[in-house]
This record gives sequence, structure tokens and C-alpha cells, in this order.
Amino acid sequence: MRITSLILSLLTTAAIFAQDFSGRATYKTHRKSSIKLDSTTMASTPGIQEQLEAQMRKMFQKTYTLDFTKSKSVYKEVQELDAPKVPSSNGVMIMVQGSNGSNDVLFKNILENRMANKKELMGKVFLIRDNLVAYDWELTGETKNIGNYTCYKAKFEIEEEDLQINMIDGEVKEEKVTKKRTLVAWYTPEVPISNGPRDYGGLPGLILEVNDGNQTIVCSEIVLNPSEVKEIKEPTKGKVVTREEFSKISFEKTKDMMNRYRSRDGKGIEIRIGG
Repeated sequence: MRITSLILSLLTTAAIFAQDFSGRATYKTHRKSSIKLDSTTMASTPGIQEQLEAQMRKMFQKTYTLDFTKSKSVYKEVQELDAPKVPSSNGVMIMVQGSNGSNDVLFKNILENRMANKKELMGKVFLIRDNLVAYDWELTGETKNIGNYTCYKAKFEIEEEDLQINMIDGEVKEEKVTKKRTLVAWYTPEVPISNGPRDYGGLPGLILEVNDGNQTIVCSEIVLNPSEVKEIKEPTKGKVVTREEFSKISFEKTKDMMNRYRSRDGKGIEIRIGG
């Protein structure tokens, strides 16, 4: 069943790839988050946990567009006039690792298996150039409808070592933890491009939904072969680094920020959301 579906998808993809093909997919993001505050902070500011959780939910509800052709794409955030701010009050600071994302541009060239990701990190622009992320997908054969499209389920599981930063008794400490990452994607061969939101891809159809840990990304609209074709431009500005180099830079800058903003009495609380 799984093999037959894959063969049909690939045949459909090959047939349509011989034609001119372009489009735009719009995605909405959501992230589950939990905050644990000590009893002193909760007692001094009643309702602060609920307030912060509501602000965080709003902060991570964003809209992105993926403009694509047969072989190239650009993924970026839709700009908002009043973007939610990172909440901070009463010694509680929400730390979001990585850039704010509003000016980031992710370019993919599927045929050449490469990407160029312009990211702004604490006022400095970086250009991440690397190969496309390779996901070892398992095609399950399960189906569901997303809008008018029939989608197929794919899974990816891996154990990853993660280096975390925590504030313990007023001191910034590093900790290595091993996490099991489970990624679920729903793709449709009816839009025959091996692409998707963010760095997701490698399936025989456009990915319309992704569940990656606490984050969910869902496609809300697809426009195929529009009358005005969006030009796919590769970003060129920024300090050129690899994906691994940028991850190390981001980690160090986050640690530096936590050191600068930690409370003098060592009782402040900082909550880091990995990006």
C-alpha cells in the first residue's frame, strides 16, 4: 500500500514537473508552551503565569508564505504592524533563542540540494548556506483531508543531543540532554513539489501540516499558477556561516544575554524557548 502510493505520487510529480508550475502556500504557526514559576514570584504577582502563557501563545501565532516553483522556493513571515512583544515583568524574562524571525528569508534550491537562510540575530545579519536538511521519512499510508487536498502521513523519529542553558540559583549553567524527537508531516501529491514550510521537505508532495514537538504549522491557503508569478530571489547579504556554526553562535549569544539580564539577588526567573 505504502509503496504503491509512493510510486503513483512520483509518477504524478514527474508528469507535472515537465510543465511550468508555480504557486504560493500560506501557513499558520502555533506553539504549546508551559511556564513554571516559583512560589515567591506567583505570590508577589497573582495571575502572572496565566498572563505570560497568553502572551506567549500570541507571540508564536504567526503567518508565513512559501512562494515556490518546480525547483526553488522562498519562505518568510508575513509582516504585521503590531507584532506581539516578548513579555518581561517583575524579574521574569522570556528568552527566545535565535532571531525574532520577522525579517528572516529561507531560500531553497531543491535540484541543487542547497539552502540560503538570511537570519537576524541580536542586531547582526547572518547568511546560513548549507545543504537541505535530510529527513529519513517513514511513509505510513494514513490519509486525511486538509482543505480540499488529500494528504498522506509521514513520520521521522530521532534521538538528538541538545545543549541547554538554565538559570539555577542565579547562575547560568549548561546541561547536555538527550531528547527523542518525533516529527509528523502531512503531504499532498496533488501539489507535486518536494517542499514545505521552514526546512521541512523531501516528500513526494507539498507538506501542508507539520507537528514537531510543541510546534504545529498548518497550511491555510494554496494558490497554484497565479496570474502574477512571484520572483524567487536568493538572499545574498549577511555573514556567511554553516547551519552548525550559526547554532553555536546563537547558543553563545543566548548565554551572554542571560548573564547580562540575570537578577542581582539571584532570584530572577528566565524561561528559554528553543528556536
